[in-house]
Amino acid sequence: MRRLVAVDLAACFLLLVQYLLGMAVNVYIVLPGKHPGAGASNYFAGAASGVAWAISSGPGWVAAHAALGLALVVAAIAGVVLTWGRGSRAGTTLSVLGALAVIGAGFNGASFLNYGHAFSSMIMATLWALAIACYGAGALLAARSR
Repeated sequence: MRRLVAVDLAACFLLLVQYLLGMAVNVYIVLPGKHPGAGASNYFAGAASGVAWAISSGPGWVAAHAALGLALVVAAIAGVVLTWGRGSRAGTTLSVLGALAVIGAGFNGASFLNYGHAFSSMIMATLWALAIACYGAGALLAARSR
């Protein structure tokens, strides 16, 4: 359980860093209208191209935001693996919901990058809030069950 508390608290911290990076992108960066993946007709191919461009050639804040987003997806999946069959049903549910929120936020981030629709940014922010709530509640639940 101690490891689960640490993972959930680390996820909350990384989500807070991700939020701050996203705010820096929102305030200081204007994304170019043309980049790999922009306006792609195939969403998934465009998302992969857009995120690869953002990390390798995009503005620094965008690159950091996208790279941390991918790291958060990996950490979220690791959190699910850690809780699966070892934690309580509620802890596993919170971990799965948190991971789905992180993945959904990532897809909406890629949508915003490639298509520029404000609703994608709003969905990303909403899913961020759900993810941090899930990981915070998961950390409290795991700490209480110790």
